[in-house]
Amino acid sequence: MPVLSRGKHRNPKRGACFMELASYLAGERWSDHPACTHPLLAALARLVNDNTADENRSRLIGLVPSIIGLSSDDLRVDARLALRCSTTALPVAAAERQLALAVSILAAEEMLARLDGLPPGQLSARSQEAMDQVPQAAAQARRFSRAARITEKGFRRYAAPNAVQLSVVGIVQACIPDPDTLLRELLTAAIADCRQLIRGPAATVAPAPAFAKPGG
Repeated sequence: MPVLSRGKHRNPKRGACFMELASYLAGERWSDHPACTHPLLAALARLVNDNTADENRSRLIGLVPSIIGLSSDDLRVDARLALRCSTTALPVAAAERQLALAVSILAAEEMLARLDGLPPGQLSARSQEAMDQVPQAAAQARRFSRAARITEKGFRRYAAPNAVQLSVVGIVQACIPDPDTLLRELLTAAIADCRQLIRGPAATVAPAPAFAKPGG
């Protein structure tokens, strides 16, 4: 069995990143972009793999089988992933990243409302909780978002991937005692979100990670 390590690998003998191991277990061609997983969820898995310390990366192995088969063209998956990542990172991120993360939350909530035919401007309880912890950034984000309207194509291609990447960086650089654990909890919850959307509400959903406070 290949050993999890950072980055891309030419073959299993040289090790594997999270998604390369998924391709191996799924019986696909060796790749860190296998067809068995939604592209944005796979991107999150690669980011978590590469930003987890070497001594803690083996704790991710148990999640690999659960990511196989989670693929869909439904834009709700991208929006849920962006929302899960942004709401996890915003309460712990440094001040200079809070505005972008708050804007990501509003964009994801708007996209979900649009896709579901609901009136815009409403926040889920989780989003509201995250925004309440950074009121200044939240107010700035609302002013910015009122002047911008993102297309579905733009959201999938740019906004959602940027939200995922910014969130992981925000967690890694946050003043919290154990960012590796929060990254693993984020990936666990993101997989559960995708499973519920793709396979239906009867699918088992892992509990959402609790917000970690900066510095403790």
